[in-house]
Amino acid sequence: MHELSIAMSIIDAAVEELERHGGGKVVAVHLEIGALSGVVKEALQSAFELAREGSVLEQADLWIEDVPVVVFCRECQREQAVESPQEMRCPECGTFGSEVVRGHELEIVAMEIQS
Repeated sequence: MHELSIAMSIIDAAVEELERHGGGKVVAVHLEIGALSGVVKEALQSAFELAREGSVLEQADLWIEDVPVVVFCRECQREQAVESPQEMRCPECGTFGSEVVRGHELEIVAMEIQS
C-alpha cells in the first residue's frame, strides 16, 4: 500500500514546516489529489490516521480535495473537464487524445498551524 508511504511523507513535510515556523501544532493538512494520481482517497485517509499516531500530527485532520481530469482540446481551444478518465475525450466535440492539464496532482496545498 503506497498510501502509507505518502502519509508518512505528508507527516515529514508538516514537521519540516513546523520547524520553519518555530513550532506550534498542525491542526489540519489540505491536499489535492487528481483522479489520475493513482492514490485511493480512502486508503490515504486510513494510512494517515495510522501514520500520525505518536507524532506531532496526532490530532491533525487530513482534508482531501478531489481534482477532476481536465484536458485542453485542440479543436475547441479551451480546457474541459472530461466525463470519464478512462475515455479522455473532450465533452464538447468528442476529440480523443486531448492534452491533460489537471488530474495528476498529489500535493499539499495548505497547512493549518496553531501557535
